[in-house]
Amino acid sequence: MRSWPASEVPSLSDAGLPAATRPLSLHDTGTGTARPTSPDGTARMYVCGITPYDATHLGHANTYLSFDLVNRVWQDLGLRVHYVQNATDVDDPLLERARDTGEDWRALADREIQLFRDDMTALRVLPPDQYIGAVEAIPLIIEMIEKLRGRDAAYEVGGDVYFPIASDPAFGQVSRLSREEMAPLFADRGGDPDRPGKRDPLDALLWMAKRPGEPGWESPFGEGRPGWHVECSAISIEYLGMAFDVEGGGSDLAFPHHEMGASHAQVATGERPHAHAYVHACMVGLDGEKMSKSRGNLVFVSKLREAGVDPMAIRMALLAHHYRSDWEWTPAALDEANARLGRWRAAAARPSGPPAAPLAAAVRDRLAGDLDAPGALAAFDAWAAAAGTDEAAPAQARAIADALLGVAL
Repeated sequence: MRSWPASEVPSLSDAGLPAATRPLSLHDTGTGTARPTSPDGTARMYVCGITPYDATHLGHANTYLSFDLVNRVWQDLGLRVHYVQNATDVDDPLLERARDTGEDWRALADREIQLFRDDMTALRVLPPDQYIGAVEAIPLIIEMIEKLRGRDAAYEVGGDVYFPIASDPAFGQVSRLSREEMAPLFADRGGDPDRPGKRDPLDALLWMAKRPGEPGWESPFGEGRPGWHVECSAISIEYLGMAFDVEGGGSDLAFPHHEMGASHAQVATGERPHAHAYVHACMVGLDGEKMSKSRGNLVFVSKLREAGVDPMAIRMALLAHHYRSDWEWTPAALDEANARLGRWRAAAARPSGPPAAPLAAAVRDRLAGDLDAPGALAAFDAWAAAAGTDEAAPAQARAIADALLGVAL
């Protein structure tokens, strides 16, 4: 599956600014602490992608923008970034939407994935090196399930194949939740805890036997389609290997998705960890509830763009909130972002301004400290509000906004 085009990222060294030195620290859900990342030359990151039956609402955009900042900070440090993302282009919600609308599920997925690509391009989110659909990954998924079967870590219930969480002694270390906390989340987020015949209510589906009217693929365990969690395990291991630097996604993925995916990978390979850090962006709300497809309370990036909203204003509105804080979208947020964008552009268009080296240092410092984007924006606000006589500063400030924040001035 093809990715989307990359916007050029300027080099701040080429712009005459000092090189970055402070490593990026990120909050790891598995330890509950912010820790420095320590890539060795190449930073490896996997971010879980969309299920393409509606794309792209502001909750999605908030997540992918957060990990775009990770990408940019690493690149500014001189690291090569190997970034992989999936798209769950066959799954229950997609098939249900296709049935409801009478549309072919493949056509629905293709259309929404293209819309997602267009939105990411407009928001200047740097693309993954590999953008992999679940359907094209089915051979990898089958191979992983075979490895799990070889380790006695898969069993059948009515033709479906399940992963026994008891096979992973470290199960629970990603989300740090108790079984009592896991149970309702598992039921709410696609699990089937009440299915008769399962060894443990929390055991996760690896392979679903073909149902009437649904697609299926041949496998050693019968015709069917993959479960959700094993998809990301198989793709991430194939392209990044084990012990990659960051697995990311929305906070609703910590359990069960990232917990299960880590267990699948670690049991199948006999190695650990699957990822060094599990990093989660919090939720965007609307009208007092989390923005989600099931609730239907969505604000779509594409609709804002169609209404003439500058994508950079959308980006600025999202950057105004720390990625680990839940927050509520309001029209005022967009008004404030538009005003801020106007101030920055006016300042960057001046013939001179305050020296930009302190600005670069401040923005880098804020972002290196667990992606404090609001603090980085405040530092740029202060630069834009000040006067100065440095003729190189406006061009350098534009490079800082572009390279580190992804904002084109």
